[in-house]
Amino acid sequence: MDERLKDIVDNLESMIIGLDEPFKFHCIMCGKCCINREDILLSPRNIYNMSKELGIKPEELFERYCEVYVGPDSRVPIVRLKPRGSVKMCPLLKNRKCMVHKAKPTVCAMFPLGRCIVAANPEEGLKDISKGQFQYIFNNPGCGDASETHTVREYLESFGIPVEDNFFLKWQQAILDMGNFFQKIEKTVSHENMELVWRAAFIGLYLHYETEKDFMPQFEDNVKNFFDMLD
Repeated sequence: MDERLKDIVDNLESMIIGLDEPFKFHCIMCGKCCINREDILLSPRNIYNMSKELGIKPEELFERYCEVYVGPDSRVPIVRLKPRGSVKMCPLLKNRKCMVHKAKPTVCAMFPLGRCIVAANPEEGLKDISKGQFQYIFNNPGCGDASETHTVREYLESFGIPVEDNFFLKWQQAILDMGNFFQKIEKTVSHENMELVWRAAFIGLYLHYETEKDFMPQFEDNVKNFFDMLD
C-alpha cells in the first residue's frame, strides 16, 4: 500500500471532519502535491473530463498518462496517473503547471480533503451504497499556509463537486458489486479468463466514452451493459 494511503488508514479517526466543520488551508501553488504521488486514482468521470479538456480520446489519455492494476483487496481494475521519474511526479505536470487544471482529478480538486462512504451499521457491512454515510477527512498536507478558512461544504462547492454526488454513489456501488462478484468467480475461473473479465471491465467502464456526448448517460449505459454481460 502507498505510504500516504497507509498513513490515512492508520490515523483515520483523528482526520475525520464534518461537512460544515471549518479547516484552514491556502494553496500557494508550490507543486509539492504533484510529486511523490502514487495515489492519484481516476474514476471514469475523471478520464472523460481530462480527455475532453485535452481534446483526445480516453484511450489516448490512458496510453500517455495512466496505468491500470487489479486492486489487491477489491479485485477490480483501478486506474491511476502513472508517476514519472525518481520524484514520482504527476505526468500531467508541465512547467510546474497542471495541464488539466480545469478538469483535474477529483482527488486533486479535493486536496487536502478526502471522502469515503461507510456503513451506517458497521456490523452489517456496506451492501447498498445509497444507505451508507459520507465521511470526510482532512489530511494536513504539510504545504500551503493557513491564511484561509473553509468548511468542507464550501470547499467542495468551490470546485464544482456536489455534496450529493450521484455519479460517486453509482460508481462506488458498481465497484462494490464488481468486487463481490470477482472475488467469488476468481476462485473457480482460470487466470486467463479472469484477465479477460478484468480487461472487459477496464475498457467498458473507464474508456468507452465519446467526449462529444454527455458523460452520465454513457456511464449508466456502460455499467448496465457490463453487468448484463456478467449475467
